[in-house]
Amino acid sequence: MTHVSGRTPTVHPPPARSGEVRVAAEPQPVGWAFIALYAAAYVGTCLVLIAPLLVTLALKVDTIVGDDQAPSSLALVTGIGALAAMLGNPFFGKLSDRTSGPWGMRRPWMVFGLLGGSLGVLVVAAAPTVPIVAVGWCVAQLFFNALLAALVAVLPDQVPVAQRGVVSGVLGICLPVASVSGTFVVQLFAGNQVAMFLVPCAIGGFFVLLFAGTLHDRRLPRGAKPPWSLRELAGIFYVSPRRNPDFAWAFSSRFLFVLAYAFLTTYQAYFLLDQIGTAEAEVPRQIFLGTLVQAAVLVIASLVGGRLSDRIGRRKVFVFTASVVYGLALFAVAVASDFDGFLVGMAISGLGFGVYMAVDLALVADVLPGGDNAKDLGVLNIAGALPFTVAPALAPVILAVGGGSYGVLYAVAGLCAVVGAFAILPVRRAR
Repeated sequence: MTHVSGRTPTVHPPPARSGEVRVAAEPQPVGWAFIALYAAAYVGTCLVLIAPLLVTLALKVDTIVGDDQAPSSLALVTGIGALAAMLGNPFFGKLSDRTSGPWGMRRPWMVFGLLGGSLGVLVVAAAPTVPIVAVGWCVAQLFFNALLAALVAVLPDQVPVAQRGVVSGVLGICLPVASVSGTFVVQLFAGNQVAMFLVPCAIGGFFVLLFAGTLHDRRLPRGAKPPWSLRELAGIFYVSPRRNPDFAWAFSSRFLFVLAYAFLTTYQAYFLLDQIGTAEAEVPRQIFLGTLVQAAVLVIASLVGGRLSDRIGRRKVFVFTASVVYGLALFAVAVASDFDGFLVGMAISGLGFGVYMAVDLALVADVLPGGDNAKDLGVLNIAGALPFTVAPALAPVILAVGGGSYGVLYAVAGLCAVVGAFAILPVRRAR
């Protein structure tokens, strides 16, 4: 097997006693071959997760129940799916941290998560009713988050602190690349729902398997993991905010930022239909153009932001500024009266989102509380999954109060991003 890192895999130190923080050895510098394959796998993971959320899931629900019931039915599906993601990410992350064997710690869960998630997407594609769509999407979210938990843990596993801004910046462009690629692929197969769902899985899966097959993975000796206990199980979904306040503030900031993003992505199809007056047949093309404009700005902002963060040794100022800019972008979308105004808002959002994605992951990796990288990142990723449950629950209330205006919904989303900016300021272990 060819290994992209060319390094001896890092091994966990012996298990820590209760209350003791385990400190892993500093990883060796990584090369651009590793970064390129890691980024490609990250794009593939984002692709399988984001393509349904951006276009196909909303259109699938709309074809089953019609325009009037679609928003509430979509809220049910995405909310239940986000709950599965919220539980699955730290659970499978913990299993990954405890996995010993010849395949390593992360690789088995990448492969297992990809296969299980793709099966769930197939169920969604063929579903004749909303409840079956919900079941399929839950399966997809559960297993794709097993993949995501293992993949994100590779950053603190393999990348030294001095390179995390650069690598995180490269990873920051993966979501927009996946968004543009996903919407482009979906529009090519408009009218064939099975292909619209499964082709992104095939493309994304290829890059995930390529990285998994070449990764020089960490290996955990069988005697290095503590036995299961009730305390160990309870800790899967929890990191003490009293003992780890920096982690708690980073969690809060990410939750609010992703909540703003969840409002945008979940309801942009209905925003275009209702506020802009777009014909349903044009929605996939307009979402593709919006994500393309956003991505063009985002890629530059992410690469520049990550490199600058490493160079000056600061994280918080970038995360704060990016969150504020993203909030302003959502305010711009909220007042848009035509598609051109929507595109302007999406372009501004690319600037904020790019810098945020470039630096926030590096900041989080710097403040992880212990040696269970995948588990702790899985707990943090609850902040990335929970908003997709909260947003559909809040959206009907906001729409009711706002007279059915999606502009009001996006104004609330912008406010969430701005509040999230201030939540990052109390973090002390990152400058």
